[in-house]
Amino acid sequence: MGQTVYTEEWLRSIDVHELLPQQEPFVMIGSLIHYDDARTVTETAISPDNIFVDGGRFSATGLIENVAQTCAVRIGFVNKYILHSGIQIGVIGAVKNLNILSFPSEGQTITTTVDIVSQLLGMTLAKGVVTCGGETILTTEIKIAIREK
Repeated sequence: MGQTVYTEEWLRSIDVHELLPQQEPFVMIGSLIHYDDARTVTETAISPDNIFVDGGRFSATGLIENVAQTCAVRIGFVNKYILHSGIQIGVIGAVKNLNILSFPSEGQTITTTVDIVSQLLGMTLAKGVVTCGGETILTTEIKIAIREK
């Protein structure tokens, strides 16, 4: 039996606030644009009023939180649309091999891809890549611990 294919149009129609434990002004994700068993992709416009914009640029903290929230959107999507259960809280366990090449400016849109490396006992290890204007601006590995319900 094959995996369900979700269209980008349908995924974009989902309010990410329904998938995340975070609420404004701490939401760093605009739209979910791709989901499958191994990969999740989000898109986010950098707003000038974002709490992690400093001097017109999205900060390192904002970029890392964006990757973590892409993982959280994935978990929220699985819980809501596949398992039909509630939101779970995740905590960043580790960020490794962080490489930030540039910082996007307010008004720009970033695309964040998270590829799942492994999942075991409530821990998820993922590789994250953030692009802006077709250029890679961040690569990292992130470990997320999921609290039991």
